[in-house]
Amino acid sequence: MAEFFDNWAKQVRKGTIEYCILATLENDELYGYALVKAITSLPGLQVAEGTIYPLLSRLKAQGLLSSRLQESHEGPARKYYLLTKEGEKQLSHMHQYFSKMVDGVAHIDSVSAHVKRAKN
Repeated sequence: MAEFFDNWAKQVRKGTIEYCILATLENDELYGYALVKAITSLPGLQVAEGTIYPLLSRLKAQGLLSSRLQESHEGPARKYYLLTKEGEKQLSHMHQYFSKMVDGVAHIDSVSAHVKRAKN
């Protein structure tokens, strides 16, 4: 059963991480390492740093993100990521979907809790 849960949790995290990357960039651009730190610090995601950079590359290749290099006074140049217009559009759809999904899951949890109380 642990294998089932681990696989399920991995699938849930996969789409959620993409959503979190885009949502984190919704109001401001961030350089890669700052974005990685923001995402890896989210409770429950349990995502490694090495997972984020390939996702950033894929999201950029899909036209949802753009990037630019900026010289840094603290070391090498930093790559900043920001949402493209298409990324903003897709994130809007994702916000709506995610909100409905969370509401639906909360409803099921509420009904389930009510049924459990009624049985006791």
